[in-house]
Amino acid sequence: MPVFNEDESIDIFLDAVEPYLDGAGLRFEIVFVNDGSRDNTLAHLLDRSARDPRVKVVNLSRNFGKEAALTAGIDHAKGDILIPMDIDLQDPPDLFKPFIERWREGYDIVYGVRSARDADTMAKRVSAGWFYWAFNSMSPVRIPANVGDFRLVDRRAVEVLRRLPERNRFMKGLFAWVGFNAVGVPYERPARAAGASKFNLWRLWNFALDGVVSFSTVPLRVSFYSGVVIAVVAVVYALFILGRVLLFGIDTPGYASLLVVVLSMGAIQLVSIGIIGEYLGRLFLEVKGRPIYVVEGVYEKGEAGAPAP
Repeated sequence: MPVFNEDESIDIFLDAVEPYLDGAGLRFEIVFVNDGSRDNTLAHLLDRSARDPRVKVVNLSRNFGKEAALTAGIDHAKGDILIPMDIDLQDPPDLFKPFIERWREGYDIVYGVRSARDADTMAKRVSAGWFYWAFNSMSPVRIPANVGDFRLVDRRAVEVLRRLPERNRFMKGLFAWVGFNAVGVPYERPARAAGASKFNLWRLWNFALDGVVSFSTVPLRVSFYSGVVIAVVAVVYALFILGRVLLFGIDTPGYASLLVVVLSMGAIQLVSIGIIGEYLGRLFLEVKGRPIYVVEGVYEKGEAGAPAP
């Protein structure tokens, strides 16, 4: 569970989740990744870890973002199966049982499908639908619609994920990219148990942009083909004007049309440069080779009963 300023959600989450995990009859650990929280989240997590040896805390040195924090959790979890989920309980723990049942049937990845999203706003539901349609239209890697990070992942799929070195991470796409046998389990997404979402519309837009640019070169091709089409239209129009003057002697001043063409071409060029810039910026970040995240410490209950890094 990546957490950022979720102090009020910790006890609610653990009290809700632990009975389901105990009922599954499996040994388990609960790995929290503190992503640079500025409230009392870290102290609260350390207190729970001191009282429960199954609670493990990975504390990042600053806020690296949810995708990096999720990567840190995957890297530090030890289980044969992993279940990434949000702490707000919009990922209901009663899905643990059907997840594990499908895993025992032989599936390597079992993901939750949001069959109902009544807790989300209309704008969020509509924009999410547009995103899944656009992503799957452009990317060779298809992601199931209305599926988040909440899923069960077998260890062999986890080991493949851990070998992916990219810094700009879009985990929904990476989960789909690794392949393996996967199946969906539908559920109704409830409202948050506590707190407020840290994702506003601007962050969601940038998140969607990261996903498209990470898995598709279609925007670059669209820019190229748009240039080809405009060049062909320009040549045809130039021949039309030339032919009309030569055949009929009609002189066309064309100031308004020329201005429209110049402004349109300028806008298209700026958009094309912006698209290239998005890819170039991500290439720049990848070439530098900085780590995806930095861990300040990993805290578990020590033998003396106190959290130990």
